[in-house]
Amino acid sequence: MKRNLLSVAALLFGTLFLFMGNGLQGILLPVRGNLEGYATTTLGLLGTSWAAGFVIGCLVAPKMVRRVGHVRAFSGFIAIIAIIALVSGIIIHPVWWVLLRAVTGFATAGTSMIIESWLNERATNESRGAIFSLYIAITLFGVVAGQMMIPLEDVRTPVLFMVCGIFYCIAMLPTTLSTAASPQPLKAVKLDLPALYRNSPVSCLGILLVGIANGAYGTLGAVFGAGAGLSDTSIAIMMSSTIFAGALMQLPAGRLSDRIDRR
Repeated sequence: MKRNLLSVAALLFGTLFLFMGNGLQGILLPVRGNLEGYATTTLGLLGTSWAAGFVIGCLVAPKMVRRVGHVRAFSGFIAIIAIIALVSGIIIHPVWWVLLRAVTGFATAGTSMIIESWLNERATNESRGAIFSLYIAITLFGVVAGQMMIPLEDVRTPVLFMVCGIFYCIAMLPTTLSTAASPQPLKAVKLDLPALYRNSPVSCLGILLVGIANGAYGTLGAVFGAGAGLSDTSIAIMMSSTIFAGALMQLPAGRLSDRIDRR
């Protein structure tokens, strides 16, 4: 397993900064939008549009990766996310934010697909659970670290949007400068949701419900905290505590899944 991890160490390091940017941007938008007086429906749409863009990205991004390769596509997707983070700090408008959030979701789907296909190629059946649990833990710790930066600067200024852009740019560097071998070209496959459900109906239903809960909590939890009169520090701690607890559970859950049937 250690040998497999060494070959993707640069990728995992970049992943940490990618999700630090995601965590900071994900909480910064609703907090700033609440201060701007945006309606709760509009703030909820920030999460909905991101999810819609992510779904579209899952369908379209593989074609882009097959065309230009993993490394170039990875850099391109992160560049899009970084540009949008900076633009969001310049254009303070709810409609633009909702539209740009959808593009961010699309590009995030592309980066996630590349990272996970890269890891999947390096993993074996005996180590797959441990490797992917480490990857998920890194993403969640990154989100927590990003969210905890909210109290460090006034959200009314564009500084934190700039910090998001910096994190995204750092995320590009390890992979683009690494000498590790890139994954094999993607094969064209068809997503068969009915077959997936037949194989593991509990997983499909569980993931759907978890996605609904996480989407609502992740987007509107900060708005609720602000409405309840919590400070920026308290909001960051509230939002991060759940994610941090989930990150701690990744490694034991991953190791367990390597020892017994994953379902």
